[in-house]
Amino acid sequence: MGIQVSLEKCIGCSLCVRSCALGAITVVEKKAVIDTAKCNLCAACLEACKKYQAITITKDSSVKIDVNDWKGVAVFAEQHEGKVAGVSFEMLGEGRKLADQLGEKLIAVLLGSGMEAAAGDLVKFGADKVVYFDSPELARFRDDTYAALMCEFVDADKPAILLAGASAIGRSFIPKVAARVWGGLTADCTKLDIDTEKRLLLGTRPAFGGNLMATIIAPHHRPQIATVRHKVMKAAVRDDSRTGEVVVKKVDAGKIIERTKILDFVKEVESTVNITEADIIVSGGRGMGKAENFSYIRDLAEALGGAVGASRAAVDAGWIPYSHQVGQTGKTVCPKLYIACGISGSVQHMAGMQSSDFIIAINKDPAADIFQIANLGLVGDALQVLPELTKAFKERK
Repeated sequence: MGIQVSLEKCIGCSLCVRSCALGAITVVEKKAVIDTAKCNLCAACLEACKKYQAITITKDSSVKIDVNDWKGVAVFAEQHEGKVAGVSFEMLGEGRKLADQLGEKLIAVLLGSGMEAAAGDLVKFGADKVVYFDSPELARFRDDTYAALMCEFVDADKPAILLAGASAIGRSFIPKVAARVWGGLTADCTKLDIDTEKRLLLGTRPAFGGNLMATIIAPHHRPQIATVRHKVMKAAVRDDSRTGEVVVKKVDAGKIIERTKILDFVKEVESTVNITEADIIVSGGRGMGKAENFSYIRDLAEALGGAVGASRAAVDAGWIPYSHQVGQTGKTVCPKLYIACGISGSVQHMAGMQSSDFIIAINKDPAADIFQIANLGLVGDALQVLPELTKAFKERK
C-alpha cells in the first residue's frame, strides 16, 4: 500500500494540505510532498485533489499476504491511571476462547508506565504472553504514540487476530493501526466467533440502527481486527496457577513524536459510579421533562448505590452529559438492575441495555416499547413514582 504525488499533475494548490487532519502534507516548490510516516492512508487528500487527480493510493497486487505467517490472538489491554480497565478483562476472556478454538497463543499488549506488576497479572487472566511497552510518556493515552507502538508490535509478532475494547481509546487509535498495517477492521462488535475451517474471525455488529446484525469477515487481510463493546462479553476469571512470558520493552522518550500535548486533565465530578461498571443503573429519558427533574434520578441512584444513565433524547436536550448516555450511540451496559424512567424504548436505547439481568420500566404510556423487554413494568408518572421509591429504599436501608 502506498501514496504518490504526480509532479506533472500537481499545481501546488494546497487543497490537499487543508484536507489532511494529520498534517502529513506540505507544499515545497509548488509541489505537494507527503510525509509517509505521518500518513494513515485515509484518502481525504484524494477527494480534495479530485479535480487534478495528482494523488494516488495504490496497493501492490504482486505482494500477497501469506496467512500462514500470522499466528495467535492479540488483545490490547487498556489502562487508566495505572490500572487495567475492565473492558480489557473482557477482551482477555473472549480472546482466550478464540485462541483455544484456533489452538494458538493469546498475547496481551499493555502500554503504560510503572505497570510491571499489572503486566504480570494479565497472565493470570488468560494471556500466554504479555508485551509491555514502558515509558512515562505512555502513562496517559495519546493516539499517535499508541498507534505507532501497536503497529510495531503487529509487525514483529504478526498476530492473526487483534482485539480491543470499543471504548473512547480503542475507537480513537485502532482504526489508525488497521490502516497502517493493512488489517481488516470490524468496529463495535457485540459477538465474536471463529470459522474453524477457514480460520477466519467472524465479527458480528449491529447495522441499520440496530435492526439488523451483520457478520463481517476479512479473508484477505491480516491481522483481522475487531473492537468490541464494553459489557457484552464475560470477563476473564483470574487463575493464579497460570504461568506465561512477560516481555518488557522500554520506550525511549526521544522516539516519541506527538502532534498534541496534554495541558490539563479534568475529571467529571459525580457522586454516583460510572455506568459501565455499575451493578445498578437508574436512567432517565424525555419523560423526565427537564434537566432539573434529573435530581429524582440521582437521588434514587444514590439511595441504591448505583449510577445515573440517560437516553439520547435527554442528552441531546442538554439535560445531562453524554458520558451518561446508554444506547447504540452511547454506552452498552449490563447491570444486575436497570431502572428506565420516562424512557419510551427506542431500538437504539434498548440495544445498549437489554442484556441487563433485571429491567424495571416506569412510563405513563402503557404501550411504550420499553415494557416489551422489562421484567417489571409500572405505568405511572416517573416524577411522582421516583420520590416515593427513593423514600422507601432509604427507609429500608
